[in-house]
Amino acid sequence: MRILAIVCVSAIAAMTSALAAPKQLRPVIQESDGYVAVPNAALKPVKARIYRAVFDARQGAAKPVDLVPAVNFAAAELNTLVGAGMTLKNAQFAVVIHSQDADAGLLDNAHYRAKFGVDNPNLAVLAKLKKAGVKLYVCGQQLTFDSVDFKTLSPDVTVVADGLLALTQLQNEGSAVLVF
Repeated sequence: MRILAIVCVSAIAAMTSALAAPKQLRPVIQESDGYVAVPNAALKPVKARIYRAVFDARQGAAKPVDLVPAVNFAAAELNTLVGAGMTLKNAQFAVVIHSQDADAGLLDNAHYRAKFGVDNPNLAVLAKLKKAGVKLYVCGQQLTFDSVDFKTLSPDVTVVADGLLALTQLQNEGSAVLVF
């Protein structure tokens, strides 16, 4: 009976490891979600296409140790494109942040640590996004109404006059708007 139980436990463990999450590729930004190749998938990324997207950041991170969702997804999509065999030239991405919750993820480390008691996990990703050519914008209206000193923000973000108008402009220029 004991041997049968050991065999059953071993079989369940083997099945569980076989069902474990597949390895995610993170060729551009390690700190974000990665890319998993999906065999025989429809609408795979096309190497000859330029992908224009603006990530509309309305939500803040669930926990101070997490990335702002739009920051994570912009980075994850870079990982997807490069993981699928393209270059960063295939991506024309922007992130527009315009909510009090999401704005907190843009604070420099000293101010983030003072507010949340931990280091800002977004800073390294913001720097890598900028280096990869992603435009990072934050709404000056929102910052002003939230009494955020612009000097306390990451140097990787650019303050725009109005986040909603920035979204409109980017959409008018051909970017798909992805809301997070």
